[in-house]
Amino acid sequence: MKTVKVAAAVICDSLRSKTRIFATARGYGEFKGMWEFPGGKIELRETPQQALVREIQEELDTAIRVGELIETIEYDYPDFHLSMDCFWCEVMDGDLVLLEAQEARWLTKKELDSVKWLPADQELIGRILRQME
Repeated sequence: MKTVKVAAAVICDSLRSKTRIFATARGYGEFKGMWEFPGGKIELRETPQQALVREIQEELDTAIRVGELIETIEYDYPDFHLSMDCFWCEVMDGDLVLLEAQEARWLTKKELDSVKWLPADQELIGRILRQME
């Protein structure tokens, strides 16, 4: 099975307090309308952190600071294996403009279960809940 290596940004309001996180709903493809943490594929000779900075600039027209690794999620979709490095991030500059996603929300700890997450992203929710204030 083919492995796809990606990085995901769990963008929070502050790397210190983490009271809200930013999530997007896919605007295309098989999982259109399902919620995820923004990010994308890691290119050749690129670190996961570099991939996140590039992807968030491309997808959301925003510069981010990448914080610590939360977890690496390994998930088998029907057609491929996903290996997803998930990092805490915060906005440095920009307004989180939706260039690819169809919708976005800032979610509090209590609101994390209010959206339908992509299966791999759902694997991360428990870990995020434990680290949010």
